[in-house]
Amino acid sequence: MVLNSLPCVLVSLCLVFFSSSPCKARIYTNHWAVRIAGGPEQADHIANKYGYRNLGQIGDLKDYYHFFHSRTIKRSTLFSRGTHSFISMEPKVEWVQQQVVKRRTNMAQSNSIYFNDAKWSSMWYIHCNDNIHNCQSDMNIVGAWKRGYTGKDVVVTILDDGIERNHPDLIQNYDNEASYDVNGNDMDPMPRYDASNENKHGTRCAGEVAASANNSHCTVGIAYNAKIGGVRMLDGDVTDMVEAKSLSLHPQHIDIYSASWGPDDDGKTVDGPASLARQAFENGIRQGRKGRGSIFVWASGNGGRSRDHCSCDGYTNSIYTISISSTAESGRKPWYLEECASTLTTTYSSGENYDRKIITTDLRQRCTDSHTGTSASAPMAAGIIALALEANPFLTWRDVQHIIVKTSRAGHLSAPDWKTNAAGYNVSHLYGFGLMDAEAMVKEAERWKQVPPQHICVENADKQIRYMQHPTATGCTDNANHHVIYLEHVVVRITITHPRRGDLSINLTSPSGTKSQLLANRLFDHSMEGFKNWEFMTTHCWGEKAAGDWILEIYDSPSQLRSQKAPGKLKEWSLVLYGTSVHPYSFRSDKPRSLAEPQPDDEYSEEYVGSCHPECGENGCEGPGPQQCITCLHYFLKFKNNTRMCVPECPTGFFRDDKKRCKKCSPLCESCMGSRSDQCSACRPGLYLVEGGNKCVSSCSGGFYLDLGKSHFISLQKTPHTDWLLNLRPHVANCKKCTSANICTECQTGLRSWQKIWCNAQQLFCEWF
Repeated sequence: MVLNSLPCVLVSLCLVFFSSSPCKARIYTNHWAVRIAGGPEQADHIANKYGYRNLGQIGDLKDYYHFFHSRTIKRSTLFSRGTHSFISMEPKVEWVQQQVVKRRTNMAQSNSIYFNDAKWSSMWYIHCNDNIHNCQSDMNIVGAWKRGYTGKDVVVTILDDGIERNHPDLIQNYDNEASYDVNGNDMDPMPRYDASNENKHGTRCAGEVAASANNSHCTVGIAYNAKIGGVRMLDGDVTDMVEAKSLSLHPQHIDIYSASWGPDDDGKTVDGPASLARQAFENGIRQGRKGRGSIFVWASGNGGRSRDHCSCDGYTNSIYTISISSTAESGRKPWYLEECASTLTTTYSSGENYDRKIITTDLRQRCTDSHTGTSASAPMAAGIIALALEANPFLTWRDVQHIIVKTSRAGHLSAPDWKTNAAGYNVSHLYGFGLMDAEAMVKEAERWKQVPPQHICVENADKQIRYMQHPTATGCTDNANHHVIYLEHVVVRITITHPRRGDLSINLTSPSGTKSQLLANRLFDHSMEGFKNWEFMTTHCWGEKAAGDWILEIYDSPSQLRSQKAPGKLKEWSLVLYGTSVHPYSFRSDKPRSLAEPQPDDEYSEEYVGSCHPECGENGCEGPGPQQCITCLHYFLKFKNNTRMCVPECPTGFFRDDKKRCKKCSPLCESCMGSRSDQCSACRPGLYLVEGGNKCVSSCSGGFYLDLGKSHFISLQKTPHTDWLLNLRPHVANCKKCTSANICTECQTGLRSWQKIWCNAQQLFCEWF
């Protein structure tokens, strides 16, 4: 399928001159990852036979070993040959890989409780106790403490550049079993000291989680009685094996792994975990914490100034990680923030220069009040999750994500794209489901019952494209083991070839009308590699129904740095739906009535006495969600299953009537002023709005020409039986009246004829293309 985008002015050779950096060569190390059957003795035998040192099993990955060869160049642009090739011929060797250096950068950027720690009174993100600053909202951490939760018996490990284990604020909670030096291959994670204190990052993150309280030193950790460990893995060559060792360190002992690093936030990198790290993630969530699943907390990234998009970071974009965004004290968007649909929740961090930053432990047994970026937000989230795990140690990795979704709140966070999805959750590309609420999380954890098993439904693409009007996906209804009714994560797996990757943007719209931006244009991404089987993930459909029309939109906005001779191609894509076949909260007495399955005994008959959703009118509600309002403040939207929900605005395809109802437009209309077909204000894909009227037509009649604009996208819809709808259309395509300005006999340089028109005797219509 050709994206057939607008051709560009420059040829492909220009990419070399406009690219911000030349191609980077791969750097091969003198370390190998080897999979060998037969146990450690067999691994030792093969290592000795070929002159390697066996440095032991890679983390908790069974049969995977770390081999080191001292006579091989430490860093080389060429992979090693000779005896290194022969090892793969050993019958017991199932897989071998010379390790490659991967670029990874860290992402630093009024209450009665009193502690004697020097910086306690200034810790604005934990408690609001002054009148000088406009302290609008905290994360209710003190509320969780008052309920008796301080992180006791929970183990958190910081994957970073080491931690200063003898720091006065860390030594009491330091856990040797939760620590390791992967860079030095020993048990001591102490950072390497230099004049610039370069390796301060891990120590700062550790203090946010578990700095001891009331020791008269410096600061107080959010989970100040939790055990804290550190893995030194960023102060050296970062390879797939280094990441896997770190991610799989003692998964039966460590509860939470906190990572504030990832690929370069330069607006042009697309990178993620390789095979060993992916396996470490999967092993962790399946086997860690006695089968309940390791908790991986990840900073969403600091590439805002480079217009980066965190969907191009395969770590924060994974369903196995809890992706954490940042907000300033004021609730405004920090300058470094990346936006994407995979972000789950938000904690505080720095903002503008005048905003307060995060106070925490620092190198050389000191303190700092200038910890910044999403680096500061991820360990803060890890500390809050530790409080919830103390309240209920039996929470699974998915339970934790459900509790975060249910308890995070938009509050005073300022974002232009807040929307309420069909399950009643407020969600944003900046902040996920909002600011974390520690007290709400521990209260939810106290009474939580595990959610039903995860089901995975894969809807594969069909090479044969068929044109359909109303395709529908049912979430693998014909397979009980894969049937998904209620959504959690949604992944689009896609392969695209393209002459300039940064020109692409991608949206996904759920059957309930919730639109997720999976990718935004990236100004500095000049790559011609496109995307190869890349997974874009969204959390914005959480709790919605899986059945119905799914629409993928691929926009192509050609820049001037691109060759018009190399169009992009959509090779394949598939939709992966993660969720449950029964309602995840069917056991809960506070489950919204509109979402409840029919029950013989109505357990929801008691009168609701809690707070109502902001979209509810003055007549109150029967529960906390926008589906449970008795009357609506603005408008109410009715779904096919007779569920109604209060909304601030009517969604696409609906119009507002005089009774504050969102009513459906004509099937021809994308938006409209009424339900008739002659009341459209914009048209559905494949149809065109006639200038001077409000009707949508499939082709322009005499006296009109088709104005295709400057930018095109592909719109695809899918059925469970791999039927597809494909539309190639511009952002706005209308039938415009012919004028003399449209009559050309020859096009100027930089313009080309799009089509012959019949306004006046077979003249050419010229436009930018």
